[in-house]
Amino acid sequence: MNVQERDSAAALQWFEDLTRDDVPTVGGKNASLGEMVRSLGKRGVRVPPGFATTADTYRRYVAANDLEDMLADLLADLDARRLSLAEAGRRIRAAILGGHWPEEIEAQIRTAYRELGRRAGQDAPAVAVRSSATAEDLPDASFAGQQETFLNVRGEDALLAACRRCFASLFTDRAITYRKLKGFGQLEVALSVGVQLMVRSDLGGSGVMFSLDTESGFDRVVLINAAWGLGETVVQGTVSPDEYQVYKPFLDRADLVPILHKGLGAKEIKMIYQGGAEAPTRTVPTSKAERERFVLSDPEILDLARAAVVIEDHYGQPMDMEWARDGETGLIYIVQARPETVQSRSEAGAFRSYRLGSTGEKLLGGLSVGNAIATGEVCLIESAADIDQFVDGAVLVTANTDPDWVPIMKRAAAIVTDHGGRTSHAAIISRELGVPAIVGTGNATHLLHDGQEITVSCAGGDEGEIYAGKAAFSIDETRLDELPETRTEVMLNMANPAAATRWWRLPADGVGLARMEFVISNEVRVHPLALTRYDQLGAGPERDEVDRLTRGFENRLDYFVETLARGLSRIAATWYPRPAIIRMSDFKSNEYGDLLGGRVFEPAEQNPMIGFRGASRYYSDAYRDGFALECRAIRRLRNELGFDNVIAMIPFCRTVGEADRVLEVMAENGLRRGEDGLQVYVMCEIPSNVIDAEAFAERFDGFSIGSNDLTQLTLGIDRDSEALAALFSERDPAVLWMIETVISKARKSGRKIGLCGQAPSNDPDFARLLVRAGINSISVTPDSFFAVKANVAEAEAGLDRAR
Repeated sequence: MNVQERDSAAALQWFEDLTRDDVPTVGGKNASLGEMVRSLGKRGVRVPPGFATTADTYRRYVAANDLEDMLADLLADLDARRLSLAEAGRRIRAAILGGHWPEEIEAQIRTAYRELGRRAGQDAPAVAVRSSATAEDLPDASFAGQQETFLNVRGEDALLAACRRCFASLFTDRAITYRKLKGFGQLEVALSVGVQLMVRSDLGGSGVMFSLDTESGFDRVVLINAAWGLGETVVQGTVSPDEYQVYKPFLDRADLVPILHKGLGAKEIKMIYQGGAEAPTRTVPTSKAERERFVLSDPEILDLARAAVVIEDHYGQPMDMEWARDGETGLIYIVQARPETVQSRSEAGAFRSYRLGSTGEKLLGGLSVGNAIATGEVCLIESAADIDQFVDGAVLVTANTDPDWVPIMKRAAAIVTDHGGRTSHAAIISRELGVPAIVGTGNATHLLHDGQEITVSCAGGDEGEIYAGKAAFSIDETRLDELPETRTEVMLNMANPAAATRWWRLPADGVGLARMEFVISNEVRVHPLALTRYDQLGAGPERDEVDRLTRGFENRLDYFVETLARGLSRIAATWYPRPAIIRMSDFKSNEYGDLLGGRVFEPAEQNPMIGFRGASRYYSDAYRDGFALECRAIRRLRNELGFDNVIAMIPFCRTVGEADRVLEVMAENGLRRGEDGLQVYVMCEIPSNVIDAEAFAERFDGFSIGSNDLTQLTLGIDRDSEALAALFSERDPAVLWMIETVISKARKSGRKIGLCGQAPSNDPDFARLLVRAGINSISVTPDSFFAVKANVAEAEAGLDRAR
């Protein structure tokens, strides 16, 4: 192409004329916008219209201003350490900003801007001006936030200035550092500018969305973060956003609402429009009403999740998307989509788990990023201007990060921030660098200090924890493809919904025990009778906290039902359609009393372990309205959320007559055994369950042996007694007789029987005993899964040899 031909070439292309193959022409971001406008509009994915300058336009701008040699010289001086990064970047950016537009290019940009206004019915439309580098949004490098975006740009002159600033942002300090880190030649990358009609999300809301779980890689959920106003606050991590999780496989069923999780974020600030070319946006505090309200309604959450599935399906890979809701029209738009670059590339065959030893005092917590544990000394830095003070190998503690922080993030042992969600800049970059992080702690910069030794643990699920001192920890690594096959099912004991997806790659046969009381204690927090008998609560702090937790619900009872159902759904979803056996609440009276409002309704018992617990509560007038809420939660979990793999299990059922009464109460509350495929199991943890096993088998679909309580009640030993600890053993002949007998009776009755407990992992001989006795399943904690699987395989092989 000669000079005359080059000067007359198209300086830009409209989105509808682009495809994903045009990355060399318009960069990853703009190529993806064009692909969606061109191909996904008819499938319901809305993308604001616009156009993109080409990479060749950038090169023509550089050539027209004779910048090539200067850029090369400055970068060579940087490589030779004759110039600092800050000085080299400053000089390059100043040279680009001081350049002039070639007349032909300027004319085409002005003409296209007027045409965009004509299409929108506006004289000078507000536009978002986004940088899109030709090495960006690639499968192995996100380049998240490396170049600039300018919002609410109005007028032709302001647009041209913003485009020039985008060109200059190709050489921010962070972008130069990131390209070097990823091995890209500094002068080989060009920049396209996307000019996109603004969505009035300053009046609505916006955020980020992933088509998988960003921490575990669980590929059957959509993760959505949301905040009020423009989306930069979510991306930058300056707010703690709402978080929603949606189960993808059920999105095509109109009768279900498969929202697994709704977390209310603080949403402390929002970014809105204001006039003026120099400062077209500003950040303001949110109102108390906005902080206490979810940004998205349930239908909007589902619509967004469906858009994510369409986009993922079209691209054939997990995606990272940004969205915006127009506050004037209520319509939701996708404003960016790029490949997810971390979990989708992780090695699925290897499983690494971290185990934390004894720790110091817990100092604070937040959202965990990654699953690792790290220790180190705190290096507290409040401004990017001070990042040269960072000490390699320290734990970086700051309010929030942006791309300027990347040079030190990769040198940190761990990262802790006050603000941000799991899709913030700090989270995305930490994930990509493999550095554990805890974001959204709220006050880390206030509580922690320079030089303080801490442990940062992301090994416990969604909630990360920070402890005083350097704790010991271990790392176990196993290859999943080396696990043996077993005929005996090996299932998992689960309690914490936030940790469930961390283990989704384990080839478990389902969940053998999900403890409902853990979800009630940690997520619901309120005693059910404090809601059903609210008038009996006296005025005071506990009642105020109940009011705070249940705000936003038309009926207080709905708070308990919805929160419990959603918490349990995250466990049921992880291994769907394999069974998830959920034990109805098995608090003791003293433990129920620890819930908000609990002391008002719970008796003081001398021996709660064998007192008013389990089945005896469910039909008693002292608790049956609380049990009704538990039943409603299970019904919602199965019928509205869609998890028909859920099996209800009754704990501590002392007599057959008690079993009949419990099943009757369940039926009254919409849980009739056999209806809609509902199965009901019973815990086998009392000698009467063994002695009368045939009668229990007539009433229940299966048994689960609770070895701790069965040992306690067979031997008459308080399992919590230190004085009697030496006598407590599942290997005692009397206990073994109980276990072997009930397995035999259950099998003869055609009922499934399993065992949930640690003994098979601690004692290989015990696992062999269970296999020889004919147990159907063994359920253990996830960190014991590998050992138990191996023990069971060895036991089965021994039986096969004996035959």
